[in-house]
Amino acid sequence: MYKKNVLVLFGGCSTEHEVSKVSAYTVIANIPEEKYNVIPVYITKEGRWLLYDGSIDNLRNVPWEKFGTSAVLSPDRVNRGLLRIVGDKVKYIPVDVVFPVLHGAFGEDGTIQGLLELSGLQYVGCGVLASAICMDKAYTKIIAEHIGMAQAEYVVLHTWDQENTDAGLKKARHKIGYPCFVKPANTGSSIGISKAKNKKELTAAIEAARSLDPKVIIEKAIVGRELECAVLGHNSDVKASVVGEIIPAGEFYDYDAKYNNNDSKTIFPAEIPEESTEEIRRKAVEIFKAVDGKGLARVDFFLENETNSVIFNEINTIPGFTSISMYPALWQSADLPLPNLIDRLIEIALH
Repeated sequence: MYKKNVLVLFGGCSTEHEVSKVSAYTVIANIPEEKYNVIPVYITKEGRWLLYDGSIDNLRNVPWEKFGTSAVLSPDRVNRGLLRIVGDKVKYIPVDVVFPVLHGAFGEDGTIQGLLELSGLQYVGCGVLASAICMDKAYTKIIAEHIGMAQAEYVVLHTWDQENTDAGLKKARHKIGYPCFVKPANTGSSIGISKAKNKKELTAAIEAARSLDPKVIIEKAIVGRELECAVLGHNSDVKASVVGEIIPAGEFYDYDAKYNNNDSKTIFPAEIPEESTEEIRRKAVEIFKAVDGKGLARVDFFLENETNSVIFNEINTIPGFTSISMYPALWQSADLPLPNLIDRLIEIALH
């Protein structure tokens, strides 16, 4: 049986570099060996591409800079693949499909997708447009608003526009009020997100967010349950998973609560009214189609305590694949094991 060559890209130049490495190990370890050959390529924080050809079991602890071989993606759309560089010799490695496991900037924002399109390579996940829109929380909100999806009241601040910033801060203090959340527009894994309870904390939160992104979002805090739904498919064939609930260890589901604090809990399926479950599943598919999604996404919602209203939060086009990540866990709860899920994602990319 002919095996397809799957190039797995991970690491990257974003603040989510370490999470990407953990996600990649999970993906590589669960790709069905009888159908696919894995070509792992690690992108360093500085942007070097290194091909790894050692044992998968050593991936977690391998000192990449010492054991990786330099490689670059060929832009040749006829001979699609990877170019391995050793000294003055170059070896061509054919690639059938690429599986980007790159969270954050330069991996989830349409940039790597554009490079793959240029190179004529099929790849897992959303295309350039959907990736760019969903990475930028401000533009995601514009799409959600356009299709009439309820979301928290918000303002967007631009570093380069002082008039916009002054007006946004006035609205934040007098209309959105406290507590509120401050987010960099283009980060994931809750990196750079702060909860502000007064003017002093708001000012500090904005500065912290601006250190990561010149565009900042201030958002009304929703008092409710944090719920997530996984989406899988393309065009008319898009399915939603069960709905899961997150119970964070801290005040909200920040980076530490996600990856470091074992007191955070997840519940599958979420113990919420059936009509709320079906509304979330329907809206997850709706926003996925609205952004022209393909392959996969995780869509986050709130169920507001006071009104029982479903409130859209955000959509993530390359969700985590760590051992505690919600996307694979949601499908596992829906009787789709991780190897089958990965196989399905690759099949969607190929066809």
